[in-house]
Amino acid sequence: MNAVRRLGIKPELAGMLPHDDVRRTGEQTLIGLFWGYDGAKNLGTPPRLYNRIVRKVAVSKGANTADLARLFAVVNAAMADAGTLAWKEKYAHDLWRPVVSIREHDESMGPMAQHDLAFDAQCDPDWLPLGAPKSNETGVKSFTPNFLAYPSGHATFGAAAFQITRRFYGIPKEANGPDHLCNKLHFTSEELNGVTTDNNGTARPNHERTFAGGLWQAIEENGRSRVYLGVHWVFDTFMASDAGKYEMNVDGVPLGLNIANNIFDSGLKPSPPH
Repeated sequence: MNAVRRLGIKPELAGMLPHDDVRRTGEQTLIGLFWGYDGAKNLGTPPRLYNRIVRKVAVSKGANTADLARLFAVVNAAMADAGTLAWKEKYAHDLWRPVVSIREHDESMGPMAQHDLAFDAQCDPDWLPLGAPKSNETGVKSFTPNFLAYPSGHATFGAAAFQITRRFYGIPKEANGPDHLCNKLHFTSEELNGVTTDNNGTARPNHERTFAGGLWQAIEENGRSRVYLGVHWVFDTFMASDAGKYEMNVDGVPLGLNIANNIFDSGLKPSPPH
């Protein structure tokens, strides 16, 4: 709870945090916005961004028409399964979002409120998230998506799309760590392209992002972005005892990895080199 409470808070409320708390950095705010695509006007949803990133990687690898057709077939099949399985798990686990949990983290709060003598210090009735960006819509508040938290759909979609791309280009299934697939490439998100506006009507700056750790970095960064917006818990994306060592469960990243590996290993593989 403390991570999203500190890192995902609405900027106007940051002064309520203890002075020694670690707060969201400028780069973390950029990461949150870069991966947004929460059905925003003229932007759409995250698969649009993931497909653009995959295409740039493929072009850099000299992909021909047949390679592109096969790659985008498996990438989008993986994301279709990601949507089905992530939402199945969401309604199985029925976990509340941070904006509800942090504001109602005491027995005296919420629809089942009961009087208690000791108010829980973790409860913050005034807390609000930075929020999923309502881009290109002036005067509309940023928001928390109106469905359940666990697992993160963003994390599942992104991990499925990027892991199957990693497998397509020869990264072994077990290699949960940095790769070389984004060397010398830079990526622009339409959330930060110098044209898209925030909900106050102000154009956001253009921002070009690189992934020194390859598509693995993109997988992790995409998942963490939701914590920086205050709309997800860290464990909605992954629980890891060590970097890259993920529990085999239905947190968003491992769920997406498993989907991608299952589809790739089932037979939809790249053609052998000529």
